[in-house]
Amino acid sequence: MGSPDALIAEMGRRYIPNKVPRALTYYLSIGENKYTMRLDAASCSITPGKVENADCVIKSDPVVFENLVLRRKAPGAFDIARGKFKTSDIALLSLLQECFR
Repeated sequence: MGSPDALIAEMGRRYIPNKVPRALTYYLSIGENKYTMRLDAASCSITPGKVENADCVIKSDPVVFENLVLRRKAPGAFDIARGKFKTSDIALLSLLQECFR
């Protein structure tokens, strides 16, 4: 896909409405790029920058994040052990994978 910004733009187009049970906020740190993603039943909005009170925090290598969202491929043990992927909430991470085509 290329840059994290291109991936973020693609995520907005791939969002599947009515997948989240309530409004959720994710803080995404993808490589050196930081984003705040807000999901609700009708929409997905992603803005640059950090939010302090996110429901889920994800810190990831760009390739690992792209595989997670676009290919629904969970990060492997080596990705986690090498620090290429971290999350604060496994359940919300799983939900995130279901929200995008």
